[in-house]
Order: sequence, then C-alpha cells, then structure tokens
Amino acid sequence: MATIVAPEHFTPEDDAMVLYKAVKGWGTDESAIIAIMGHRNATQRLQIRQVYENMYNEDLIKRLESELSGNFEKAMYRWILEPSDCYAVLANVALKNVHRDYHVIVEIASVLKPEELVNVRCAYHYRFNHSLEEHVAAHTSGYFRQLLVGLVSSFRYGGDRIYPSLAKYEAEILHEAIKNKNGNLEEVIRILTTRSKAQLKATFNRYRDDHGYSISKRLLNEESDDFLKAVHVAIRCIDDHKKYYEKILRSALKRIGTNEDELTRVVVTRAEKDLKDIKELYYHRNSIRLEDAVAREISGDYKRFLITLIGREH
Repeated sequence: MATIVAPEHFTPEDDAMVLYKAVKGWGTDESAIIAIMGHRNATQRLQIRQVYENMYNEDLIKRLESELSGNFEKAMYRWILEPSDCYAVLANVALKNVHRDYHVIVEIASVLKPEELVNVRCAYHYRFNHSLEEHVAAHTSGYFRQLLVGLVSSFRYGGDRIYPSLAKYEAEILHEAIKNKNGNLEEVIRILTTRSKAQLKATFNRYRDDHGYSISKRLLNEESDDFLKAVHVAIRCIDDHKKYYEKILRSALKRIGTNEDELTRVVVTRAEKDLKDIKELYYHRNSIRLEDAVAREISGDYKRFLITLIGREH
C-alpha cells in the first residue's frame, strides 16, 4: 500500500498559485512546497506542472531546481517527475556514477512491470538521445553485459500461469551453474531475462525445496564477481522486492554516514506503490519505525519532505 494520501478533489490552479508565491521574491517557502507536493499523486503533480507553466510561463521543475538545494532538491526533483522519467534519470545517474551503480539498473529492470519498463526505456531514449540498452552495453562486457542488456530489454509475460515441471528443470540448471561458478551462464541469463516473474518464483521455490536453502544464499561470497552480484539482485527483486527494499533502507540508514541516494530512491519510487508494506517489514526487522530511523539520521527540509512521503504513524 501507498503511504501518501492525495486529496480526491483538488484544484491545480490553486496549488500552482501557492507554489508560485512560495518561490517568488527573495526567500523560498519550503514548507508550502512540501505541503503541496508531498500530498499529490503522480497524475496531480503532472497537472500542477502543466497549469503552472500555462499560468506563469515557466517550467516548475526548473524553478524548483533553482530554489532548492542539496538532497532536498534531488528528492523533490525525482518526485515531481513522471514515474517513467524518474526511473530514466535514476538509471542514467547510476551509469554516469564513477563507481557505476549497476544494482540500480538491475533493480529497475527486475521490479517494474513489463509495461512500466517499456515506458522507462522510451523516457530514457527521449531524455538522453540514446537507448538504455546502448548505454548499459557501453559500460559492461561479457556475460555481465548479456545479463544487464537482457534485463533492461525484457518484456516478460505478466500473468500468473506457471509450469511446475519447467520450474524443477530450470531450478537444477541454476543450481549447477551457480555451484560450478563457471557453468552454463548463458542459460542463467536466458532464464532470468525471459521467464515470467510467477514462473521464476516457482523456480526459486523449487530450488529451495530441492536443496534446502534459497538460491540467493549461494551467490554472494568473497569470490562473487559483478555477474553473480547482479544475478543476486535480480533474484531478490523478482522473488520479493519488498524484502529487498527493506534491506536497502536498513543498509542506507545503519552505515556510517547515511546513504542519501539509496534512501531517496526507495522512498520516492515506492511511496505511491507499497512503501507502507516496506515500512512494516522495516519495523519488524529493526524494532524501530522507518520514519523515526530516518528522522534521526537526516535533517532540515530534506527530512521533512521524506517524512511527509513516508507518513508518520500515530
């Protein structure tokens, strides 16, 4: 479930006026911006942007970029974009990063529905004049490249039908490939990039039943390379993305120095989807509410905005 509660009835003209007053003049009224944008869904935010531009002949996103700063500006920028544009930006930033956050690419490709991923690829093409596949391929090589390009270009069957005999067969393929480390990696790529999520979950469950442990348990150790790490992320995201996101939040908040990029990405992309469920997992795993953990790690307008998106339990 989502954590933001958008009003059923709102007037984009009124919101645009409030935002204009918040950014004009010498000072910026960050509280007014948060009060509006933190309680509007994607459709409403787009309407506000369109009305604002018509009324004041300027781009609201660019205006907010010039008025805000730091992590608050970054979070607001990602939030105000349409979801497909937000994911396109996240993917591009991950690829341009010096250390290249390939797990973000795998995460986007593995969590989104087939139609959503197509929209992200279109948005990426429009924004950056290159395809997402092209940029991914340009920065990778070998089996790692095959896996990432296959994931971002996939259009999986989205239904619930599964084939138990196929799950058993492909669970064994995965087991042999992972056990040997240099097994039939092309088959691993084929399975992870073409099978439906329902079929893959059945395969992962069969793997667990046949071998007594989850497939992800065998993937990460000191010898794991980029390929195996990407396989691990893909499996975790496909198998249970909510648990995956809870771990991302836990790592972002418990490390020495909060990882604001990871924190922002999860909150902004899941607030309208299932952040409430992720919050519950976080509480059960860490014995502290997510909003309280966030509040003690960050500060200022950035904190107020994220807490607004997360929602505060009473």
